[in-house]
Amino acid sequence: MKPLWTRAEVLAATGGTSEGADWTANGVSIDSRSLEKGDLFVAIKGENTDGHVYVAKAFERGAAAALVSDVTDAMRAAGPLVIVPDALEGLNALGRTARRRAGAKVVAVTGSVGKTGTKEALRMVLSEQGPTHASAASYNNLWGVPLSLARMPADTRFGIFEIGMNHSGEITPLSKLVEPFVALITTVEAVHMAYFNSVEEIADAKAEIFDGLQKGGVAILNRDNPHFARLEARAKAAGAGRIISFGEHSEADAHLEKVVLKETCSCVSATICGTPITYKLGVPGRHIVQNSLAMLACVHALDADLALAALALAHLEAPKGRGERHRVDAPGRPFTVIDESYNANPASMRASIEALGQTEPGARARRIAVLGDMLELGPEAIALHREVAVPLARADIDLVFACGPHMRELYLALPEDRRGVYAETSDGLIAPLVDAIQMGDVVMVKGSNGSRMRPIVDALLALGDDDSESIRRNRGEA
Repeated sequence: MKPLWTRAEVLAATGGTSEGADWTANGVSIDSRSLEKGDLFVAIKGENTDGHVYVAKAFERGAAAALVSDVTDAMRAAGPLVIVPDALEGLNALGRTARRRAGAKVVAVTGSVGKTGTKEALRMVLSEQGPTHASAASYNNLWGVPLSLARMPADTRFGIFEIGMNHSGEITPLSKLVEPFVALITTVEAVHMAYFNSVEEIADAKAEIFDGLQKGGVAILNRDNPHFARLEARAKAAGAGRIISFGEHSEADAHLEKVVLKETCSCVSATICGTPITYKLGVPGRHIVQNSLAMLACVHALDADLALAALALAHLEAPKGRGERHRVDAPGRPFTVIDESYNANPASMRASIEALGQTEPGARARRIAVLGDMLELGPEAIALHREVAVPLARADIDLVFACGPHMRELYLALPEDRRGVYAETSDGLIAPLVDAIQMGDVVMVKGSNGSRMRPIVDALLALGDDDSESIRRNRGEA
């Protein structure tokens, strides 16, 4: 197998100097804990830690070489080095070189919600049509994007990269690094409002994805979003050769004709840029249906096989913490957990509650929402949390467990018969929730990452004999 990087290629890309024996690398890593044998270790200096501290450990785990800026005798003794003025800039240089040496058609995905799920779905459907490379996990920031690019093999046909932001100006340099042929914005919503004065400012920040768009490239936009015209104008100004819209709007190019929403899947009829198509989605929820239109619009823009992609969507699975469903075989009271613990904002909270409302608990069982604070919402945080009561009522959620100072406002706004337990932190919900669960209940856990909702999920899964199987696998479905 051809190596991902040779020493000569890394030196040419970074302009660095080399010490030690010759080497080749099969991967790139910035974390000694997850590094695999044969990786090039890049010693990045972060806000909380300095990768140079872990160079020796990286070599112990089998690193082929280390890209460093601060050199010590101990590093020299540990293994081969490439020395550069700044390791992060060296990683950026590797990303730029990897992007330009690959003949791939590249998609960049951003949006207030749905980035990772859409990226993973594109990875899945395009992998069946040629060598495909995509960002790992949610590697969408100033180090995650260049790292994902640096890991892209030269023979890649399709590249899919997620780009995120918390502040204005963060997407532009990453988009210029990725140089996408297709730029997709899933939607624009009121998230990260602690750092913006308006949703329009968020739209402008998301539109920075067009700053790196190849001239004549394709912009894919949500026609149902109120900021569509604003985004469309930015895409045109950036030189987009084509704009493909998606949604339920009558003028959408990727248009939803009909949908049947079910507990564990959705059945969709749509017209994708003039082609009628019917398909099944392996993950439930109207928001997933909306994103599937964007996925298929991407497939069309890439000149890939639309029919094959639509068939593949039947095998779609939710990424970890973003809607994963687990059947927990707790003795005497089996129940279902929907893991939405990775993150939360008002838009994704509404979507997840709607999906919970579509579930079918067992006889005399309940739909239970376990909710933690949505963070970074700024001055409107209390009002936005209180407003969650509306989708909860609409979805007929039976019981709400809540934690965090802002979710306390929601909890107090609920009818008394819908209140489960409130606690200041997520840890305080675990024992009462475990005690309250009954046979056939469906429990959805959601909150911002900083609210630490994942331990609740772990505690619920630990009640079962096998906490690793999703509903689809337990049912023997694809």
